[in-house]
Amino acid sequence: MSRAVGVLGGAFNPPHVGHLLLAQEAVVALGLDELILVPTGVAPHKRIEPEPGPAVRLEMAAAAIAAVPGLAVSDVEVAREGPSFAFRTLELLADEHPGSQLTFVMGADVASGLDRWKRPERVLELASVAVAGRPGFDLGEIDSTLERLGAAGPAERIEMPPVGISSTLVRERVASGLPIRWMVPEPVERLIADGGLYGGGS
Repeated sequence: MSRAVGVLGGAFNPPHVGHLLLAQEAVVALGLDELILVPTGVAPHKRIEPEPGPAVRLEMAAAAIAAVPGLAVSDVEVAREGPSFAFRTLELLADEHPGSQLTFVMGADVASGLDRWKRPERVLELASVAVAGRPGFDLGEIDSTLERLGAAGPAERIEMPPVGISSTLVRERVASGLPIRWMVPEPVERLIADGGLYGGGS
């Protein structure tokens, strides 16, 4: 029987409650058997700054979802040399999960740039797309882009409550000595403190 597997990529620098909320809502909305978080190895389009190291971001992502049924973390990008392109990540995940139906889960901000990715048509061959709305992004335009790229249909929608927390905000608060409790899972908070990450003291 085919399994429904979601794929949620990102720097996870650090992972925060917004990431987990999106993962949770995606599992429910899409009826997923599993959702896999894929921390970026080497980002092809933007510099990850400050960069605690791919291995550290992978460890934080794994810690964030360690006790959550239905969620997993993959090192498919971190373990690979060179830029992390989505089409290649999906090819590798398709090999690891033969017969599964893959769904690429992303925010509207990410989906709006899909046509500028490397080999976006290949991405859409390998996976369907599910999008969580973001203020200021037109989901209709995203559907038009998907249609132009040859997608089988419009993006599936993921409704989630708005969360005003970002990895940037978490890093800035750590650097300023402000608390981040309730913004990130407790194991992630501990890893940040113990590692002295983002300019925070240990």
